[in-house]
Amino acid sequence: MGAGTNGPSNGASAAAAAGERADDGTTVFRGTAYSPLRTTVALALWLGAIHFNAFLVLASLFLFPRRVAALVLATQLFIMFVPLNDKSRLGRKIASFISKYVIGYFPVTLHVEDYGAFDSNRAYVFGYEPHSVLPIAVGILGDLVGFMPLPKMKILASSAVFYTPFLRQIWTWLGLAPASRKSFYSYLGAGYSCIIVPGGVQEILHMDHDSESYVYKWWRPGGKLIVKIARAIKFSPIIFWGKLGTPIPFATPMHVVVGRPIEVVKNPQPTIEEINEVHRQFVVAMQDLFEKYKTRTGYPDLRLRVL
Repeated sequence: MGAGTNGPSNGASAAAAAGERADDGTTVFRGTAYSPLRTTVALALWLGAIHFNAFLVLASLFLFPRRVAALVLATQLFIMFVPLNDKSRLGRKIASFISKYVIGYFPVTLHVEDYGAFDSNRAYVFGYEPHSVLPIAVGILGDLVGFMPLPKMKILASSAVFYTPFLRQIWTWLGLAPASRKSFYSYLGAGYSCIIVPGGVQEILHMDHDSESYVYKWWRPGGKLIVKIARAIKFSPIIFWGKLGTPIPFATPMHVVVGRPIEVVKNPQPTIEEINEVHRQFVVAMQDLFEKYKTRTGYPDLRLRVL
């Protein structure tokens, strides 16, 4: 879908110049490694809020005196509902710091099949797969990174994120927004390209240890009750951990591939058949990209499951 936007930022232009041109015409961008201290701080800010909240709740229940526990829980509740400001100067500085230092940690490599096919004056919808424990590699597509020639980007995430203290502030500054129909339409109409995970957090229910990314170790409870809970709260209960049991993920190389845009005709009231046809094109394109890149990215025996 096309929509009017501003021209590309200087960061995006610089990033395009820095991309490597592969023999097959693909443009490749690689994360730059920085000092371990700054990278660790950036990772902790980006991903540590989930574990930090869990620690505060458990400590309030079992360790803190009652008054301290009540104050901690009250503070968390306040932070859950305080209004968010995605234009905060301090917040955007923190987000820029995170974006700069984390993508070189794994590192994350971005492969763009046809860089010239993306028009900075249009808005696009990106379907990112798989969700995995956390779809953290999607951050390489963010506007603060500047690799894609699109000046306005929003990553749509589960609404549960925006009720999680501290995490909701950090991820909003990073360019995330709730994955609701209202939010989706609003941002597309304002000229933002939107990144969605079609399978959502419920994909966690289908994960196995042999076919997902290896940046975290994890344990997931089973049973039909867990499925019902996950659907109700829009979040799949899971315990995950990284280095030394912390939220710092393992430094496993990750690759994100962006295929050529699928052109669609703007239609505010598509039929089920038209929706299914676009979905079919997306699945076929994703399967083709997976088979093309799995060997060159180091996973020749990996299989793609589409449920």
